[in-house]
Amino acid sequence: MKVRARLRIHGKVQGVYFRHNTKSVADSHNVKGWVRNLPDGSVEAVLEGEQEDVTQVIEWCKVGPPAARVIKVEVEYGQYRGEFESFDIIQ
Repeated sequence: MKVRARLRIHGKVQGVYFRHNTKSVADSHNVKGWVRNLPDGSVEAVLEGEQEDVTQVIEWCKVGPPAARVIKVEVEYGQYRGEFESFDIIQ
């Protein structure tokens, strides 16, 4: 089953290659969507793909790359739209 999830990741998640690593993890799980930094220091991502694959990326986001210190990950599920052809880092 295909799903869509919007994530908001809080903690020390900017300046630690969080977006770059999220893209690598998403690509390895064939998850489409995007990730970006927000002005408040958090990171936002939208993920679309098979439920198992999206869940794997979400679980990775709860830890992040070695230099990150994730405090909280908010996850909001929505209707799968199939609107993405790749996973991108956006501004």
